Amino acid sequence: MPVLESTDDKIAPKSIVRHRPIGDGSAPSGKRIVTTAATPVIQRASRPQPEEDVAEWQRGDGGDSARPSHAGASRTTTARTLPQRLRARTRLRKKSAAQTRWQPHPLLYLGVGMLTMLLLWVVLSAAVGWAITTLDTLHYGYPRTFQTDARVGHNEQAGQPSHFIAINLKGRIEVIEIPGGDASHARIYLGPQLYGPNNDLVPVTLSFVDVNGDHKPDMLINFQGSQVVFINDGQGFRPLQPSERNQVQQFLQHLGR
Repeated sequence: MPVLESTDDKIAPKSIVRHRPIGDGSAPSGKRIVTTAATPVIQRASRPQPEEDVAEWQRGDGGDSARPSHAGASRTTTARTLPQRLRARTRLRKKSAAQTRWQPHPLLYLGVGMLTMLLLWVVLSAAVGWAITTLDTLHYGYPRTFQTDARVGHNEQAGQPSHFIAINLKGRIEVIEIPGGDASHARIYLGPQLYGPNNDLVPVTLSFVDVNGDHKPDMLINFQGSQVVFINDGQGFRPLQPSERNQVQQFLQHLGR
């Protein structure tokens, strides 16, 4: 049986002496045998280490660099880290799939916004137009009709003012005058013809202003921001003459009409 020689400088500590192999024959005479530490066949029991998530830069590493160098550590380390690697690969696949999804171009949002604004503008315009038409129908009816009384000096001896009715009859403006309230002397004045879509829905109003300075109220037909002047000649109304046009326009500009 081999015998350890007790030398202070060559003897191995007892803590690392794990196994003493026994040979078949005896050792040669005059020689000493010194055993060295060997790797135990069975690993010592140790407290299990807590599992840690694989770092982000290690998740894609599936090569030999992550494998342990010796067989004993390979069995224990691989069994513990394999599920972590699988989870890491699954996360990477999900992340790469999310990154490779179709992402819209920024100009697409701009186009959608412009299209939405266009549709909103069309809807609002239609709503405003419908509201204005409805209010005009409630106020002027259909056909568009406007009525007023004014003292213009026509057959008003009894003190009764004349009655005027302005009608937009299918785009044609007509004014009916009943002098002094006497329908037997009624007169009809033809105004301009309106053109364009929905010309029969344009409301027409009347106003009476002395535009030539003869102290007789003249008749102004108002529609779509425009005015047509009829001059009061004492017996009725006549269209404005070309020679009077400049004078009337200056007077209207002075009045701010």
